[in-house]
Amino acid sequence: MGSEAQVRAHVAMKATEDDDFRTRLVADPRAAIEKETGLRFPDGYRIHVHEESATDAHMVLPPRPELSKEQLDRIAGGHKGHDGPSW
Repeated sequence: MGSEAQVRAHVAMKATEDDDFRTRLVADPRAAIEKETGLRFPDGYRIHVHEESATDAHMVLPPRPELSKEQLDRIAGGHKGHDGPSW
């Protein structure tokens, strides 16, 4: 169906135009998206859909980095006094 961004845009537009789809999307996002797009998600892959309103907002945080805080500090040049490269 396209890139992740294209799928997200399609699903959001469909939810804006089709109240039944929106209800199914909020109740069971994975099933609604699979049925609409033909995509199949791996077992254990979870999708969360939240509706914003005039009084509710949602923030999506990116995944935690795979590097430790110390490793990130070293890369950023924040670690001094060690042997080896400063990157």
